[in-house]
Amino acid sequence: MNLSLKQLAIYLSLLTIGGGAGLFGSRYLLPQNHLFRRLKNVTMASPPEYVVPSPVNGSMGTTGGDNVNFIATAVQRVGPAVVRINATRKVANPISDALKNPLLRRFFGEDEQPIPQERIERGTGSGFILSENGELLTNAHVVADTDTVQVTLKDGRTFEGRVAGVDAMTDVAVVKIRANDLPTVRLGNSQNLIPGQWAIAIGNPLGLDNTVTIGIISATDRTSAQVGVPDKRVSFIQTDAAINPGNSGGPLLNAQGEVIGVNTAIRADAQGLGFAIPIETAARIASELFTKGRVEHPFLGIEMADLSPTKKQQINQENQLNIQQDAGIVIKGVLDDSPAKQAGLLPGDIIQKVNGKAVKTSAQVQKLVESSSVGDILAIEVNRSGKIQAFKVQSGTYPKK
Repeated sequence: MNLSLKQLAIYLSLLTIGGGAGLFGSRYLLPQNHLFRRLKNVTMASPPEYVVPSPVNGSMGTTGGDNVNFIATAVQRVGPAVVRINATRKVANPISDALKNPLLRRFFGEDEQPIPQERIERGTGSGFILSENGELLTNAHVVADTDTVQVTLKDGRTFEGRVAGVDAMTDVAVVKIRANDLPTVRLGNSQNLIPGQWAIAIGNPLGLDNTVTIGIISATDRTSAQVGVPDKRVSFIQTDAAINPGNSGGPLLNAQGEVIGVNTAIRADAQGLGFAIPIETAARIASELFTKGRVEHPFLGIEMADLSPTKKQQINQENQLNIQQDAGIVIKGVLDDSPAKQAGLLPGDIIQKVNGKAVKTSAQVQKLVESSSVGDILAIEVNRSGKIQAFKVQSGTYPKK
């Protein structure tokens, strides 16, 4: 094709129409007449409306053009039922205890004003309303060592709350206020949570009321030992939704605005980690506390560990055992005079099934035991030196410290 300089300039200018470098890609490098034909048939259209699907099984969604997404919808539904709990308790004054030492007392002088034996400690936490007549659920550590608390609703109303029961072993407590026709939460299901699902936390962190944070379910069935609170008997939900002091006792929600857990700020060193008590556990404990004022935890008297090749060697050396399996749940120890001891379980037994259900982790065993009642008989199948044996263990009451 022989072109004059003028024709070449026109040809190049046509090629640059409509976006410059983009037209020089392989699919847009067209002869001149094709380019005219395409430009002639192009009509400008309005940009398409971006539509986000509604939240189904934890997916993100919006409610339309009013910018109210599923998070805002959940918060609007549940927010009025989330409360602030102010607790006041008397604790021993460490300075007063120290001054009981005669040497220190002489240093400070005998004529100084007397040091108070106790000091007032104030704390703030969260909670949520279970019933219209004023039954509330929160963390045990929020209301520990006090009989009454101040409960403030989102609408500004304030009530004196009576602590109806505390269970330190699961960190669950219940409070009762005198009120009627209160907004309530809707309880969901935490049994089938999948890491990656949405998680919404509401509470009063650091005294900042009605704070909403969002993240995902990071993991489920975290044992109390993994979380760093071995004195608790609960499996935790892990989330990356921000949970700080003051969030304790507030609800963890799913995308539908249902409560799936009770937030607890139990790790001061946690960065980007939060933990929540599964709602099934919290609701069951709350029911017992409202009914009886206390909770009895089933007790077998065994110490378990999840096996791995390295763990197997360590347990064999420390406990003088001869475990051969590289995986499974091993009984490391059996307490004297415990239900497990009376039933015949021994250190070195590998737990296979509980009540006919196959188990692979100690967390699963703990959950099955905790979901039973004191006095229930649990059928436990173990592998002992290569042979399958079955035992029936009648659970007792967890001993008080």
